[in-house]
Amino acid sequence: MSDQPVHADVVALRTRGTWRGVLITGASGSGKSDLALRLMAQGWRLVADDYAHVWASGGCAWATAPDRIAGLVEVRSVGIISTLPLKLAPVRLVIRAEANPERLPAWGSTLLAGIETPSLGMDLKAASAVEKVAMAMARL
Repeated sequence: MSDQPVHADVVALRTRGTWRGVLITGASGSGKSDLALRLMAQGWRLVADDYAHVWASGGCAWATAPDRIAGLVEVRSVGIISTLPLKLAPVRLVIRAEANPERLPAWGSTLLAGIETPSLGMDLKAASAVEKVAMAMARL
């Protein structure tokens, strides 16, 4: 199993009888942890905040948190908060932070541990970002 460290947040939601993860990428301060927090408030579970280990298994990319940060999320203006994490999740979607995303973007793909994974660019700080992630996941 090859392990690829990725600067990203990962959250997952149990739907259709299985956990389905979203890997959120972007520069520091782009809103990765903020979007993860808002998704967690809607029932999603934290897998990793800030960094994730990603590997391929069974034709899917999987993610987990490094041991030293498992269950921790950085909440700007508050501090480091402990939460009950999901140990690992299959990554079904990559959300890329974009300040000015296209109105009607074509779906892209991101190579994670050798696996082509559907991806979209999104303004992570937009009020509707949580709903947009849920709608994108429903299309997969």
